[in-house]
Amino acid sequence: MTEPTSALPAVLDLGYSLCPNDTFIFHALHAGLTPSPLPVREVLEDVQTLNDWAVVGRLPMTKISYRAYFGLMDRYVALRAGGALGRGVGPLIVTREALGDLNGVRVASPGALTTAELLLRMVYPQVEVVRMRYDEVMPAVQRGEYGGAPLAAGLIIHESRFTYPSFGLLRHLDLGAWWEGETGLPLPLGAILVRRDLPAQMQWALNGAVRESLEYAYAHPDASKEYVRQHAAELSDEVMQAHIDLYVNRFSLDVGEEGERAVRELHRRALAVGAVPASGLPLFVSAP
Repeated sequence: MTEPTSALPAVLDLGYSLCPNDTFIFHALHAGLTPSPLPVREVLEDVQTLNDWAVVGRLPMTKISYRAYFGLMDRYVALRAGGALGRGVGPLIVTREALGDLNGVRVASPGALTTAELLLRMVYPQVEVVRMRYDEVMPAVQRGEYGGAPLAAGLIIHESRFTYPSFGLLRHLDLGAWWEGETGLPLPLGAILVRRDLPAQMQWALNGAVRESLEYAYAHPDASKEYVRQHAAELSDEVMQAHIDLYVNRFSLDVGEEGERAVRELHRRALAVGAVPASGLPLFVSAP
């Protein structure tokens, strides 16, 4: 493979979500509290928008679903730091009332390129999916309709894991628990990607910058609180902290050997169901 030769940007646009786990991880880097090889400019969006932007290569560095990453490995490579993997972190299928088999049922999804929808299709390959922003899913399921048609179930992610009972919804299936039971591995949800046309030394330096930002957040837990709260205005402090405690963990500092095995297994299964193209490229950045 030819060594990347593209010119470095003066400022690096970094895309991540408004969710507490991302704002907690990236606060120090965004605020200039830790060193970065390039000045960083935040670009905050929901995960499906970031997935869509990655398809056209809009941002040089971005949070993205692993499902989306597997289709974009010719353009991006994952950092070892900053991602979301773990146990007990999976998306949930929720319903208004108890249901059995969901095949043939209309289910709300937060996006075609989310890891959540990939898991949904592994369990229920014949569902009828209707897509919307992740924060619209629970209200739509609560109403029992979307776009004038009945809606029986929804696929929820992020902080919705903690708040769905307030909508009067029932947990139908924890897709993370299903994955762990199937594989014995943590569930890969999202990764931080950099474009492969950045020099290898820059890719590795950015990996270190993300790790340092998270280490700062752990060492100074109060420093990021206002920034996290600013972008999660509808969440209580307790829910914000529960979100961080669940989604930010040892895999966020470094994916590690177990995390790599989990990502490879998700990639293998995504290939098996024809969701993504094959690729011989390395999954993660490495020291140059």
